[in-house]
Amino acid sequence: MDKISVKYDSYTFENIKQIDDYGNEFWFARDLQKVLEYKDWRNFHKVVDKAVLSAKTSVSNEEDWVVEVNKPIRTGKGKEEFIKDYKLSRYICYLIVQNADPSKEVVALGQTYFAIQTRKQEITEQEYDSLSDDEKRFYQRKLTKQGNYTLQKVASSVGVKNMAEFHNAGYKGLYNGETADDIFKRKKLRYREDILDNMNEDELVANLFRINQTKQKLLKDNVQGEKEARDVHYEVGKKVRKAIADIGGMMPEEMPTPKKSLKELEREKKQLEIKANKKIEGIK
Repeated sequence: MDKISVKYDSYTFENIKQIDDYGNEFWFARDLQKVLEYKDWRNFHKVVDKAVLSAKTSVSNEEDWVVEVNKPIRTGKGKEEFIKDYKLSRYICYLIVQNADPSKEVVALGQTYFAIQTRKQEITEQEYDSLSDDEKRFYQRKLTKQGNYTLQKVASSVGVKNMAEFHNAGYKGLYNGETADDIFKRKKLRYREDILDNMNEDELVANLFRINQTKQKLLKDNVQGEKEARDVHYEVGKKVRKAIADIGGMMPEEMPTPKKSLKELEREKKQLEIKANKKIEGIK
C-alpha cells in the first residue's frame, strides 16, 4: 500500500477546517503548516506570501483571504503567550498548495482537494449537493469549456500552433497513453461526439484539474515553444493521474461513461420545453 494512503486520507484537510460564527469556513495557517509538513514557520510564511501575491495579480477584487490573529498558547512552564497566526480562506489555501513544495506527497493531495472544493464553491455547497448527477455534469462541463478556452489562449501565446497535439499530450499523461481518439473509441461514441460531453462528474473534475494546472505551469515557468508546452501538458497529466492513484481514486479510463451525452440531454430538455409551450398556447 502506498505511504500516502496510510498516512493521509480524504479528510486530511477537511479535519482542520474551521467554521466562524457567521458560517464561513477557514483554515488556520499553523494547522495547514503542520499538515503540509513545514517544520519552520518562516519558510511556510514565504509560501503564504507567494499565494497572496498570486491572488492579487489574478483576481480584481481583493477579499479577506488572510486575516491575522493572535492565538494563545501555553509554554512548557505553563505560562500563556500569544503567537501570530492567520485565518486562511479556501481560495488562498488553494494557492498555497500550488506554491508549496511539490516533492511532498501530501501537497499533491492538497492540490486535488482544494482544486475540487474551490470549483464547487462557485456555487454554495448546499446548492451543489442538491444538483442531480446530470446537473453536476453540466456544471463541471461548463467549467472545462471555460478552462480549455483560457488554456488555448495561453498555449497559443507561448508558441503552440498544433492544438490537437497539445491537447493529446495532456490526455496521454492523464489516461496512461490514450489520445482523445483512443478515448473516443473506448467510449464507443458516435461520429463527431465530444468526449467531454460523455464524461461523468468525477472524470470532468480530473480533466479540469489537468487543464488548470497546465495553464498555471505554462505561465509560472515562462514556457516557450510548442514541444516544451506539449511536454508540460503531458507531465501535468501524469502528475494528476499519480495524485488520483496516491489517494486511492478510480483512474479516469475506468470511470463509467454516462448513458446519455450532455448534447442528448440538452435536446431532450428543449423538446420538453417545446411541448410545454405548445400546451400553454393551446390553453390560451
